[in-house]
Amino acid sequence: MDKTEVSEVSLLKRLAACLYELLSLVAIWLLCTAIFLSFFGHVDAPLKRLCLQLFLWVMTGAYFITCWMRTGQTLAAQAWKVRLVDSDGATLGTSQAAIRYMLTSISFLAMGFGYLWALFDKEHLFLHDRLLKTCFIKANKY
Repeated sequence: MDKTEVSEVSLLKRLAACLYELLSLVAIWLLCTAIFLSFFGHVDAPLKRLCLQLFLWVMTGAYFITCWMRTGQTLAAQAWKVRLVDSDGATLGTSQAAIRYMLTSISFLAMGFGYLWALFDKEHLFLHDRLLKTCFIKANKY
């Protein structure tokens, strides 16, 4: 991937897609919570609450990993016409998508450090994208 392809999707556009992604995630979380509650009842016990949180994290990962592997686009990425690719311009493989999800989760839990990294990165890549050599490109290019 050359430098012009990496920088063609602005940081602002990627952050806007992240905010848009939150709408999709809320819908997924509501559906998954309803399914969990129908099977296990209220989550008033700490162990049940932890199980719900883990279930939501796994289902969120299933959504992202599947989208990244199939087309490189989640619903928000489709709306913003961006696509996640590896350094060769291909969609991510299973292990690369899973590692990216793990790193984005850690980044989020670390008060968004991996996302703030983009402010200081020379190509404005998120830390997880820098480490995995992935980036967002314009979707209509391919």
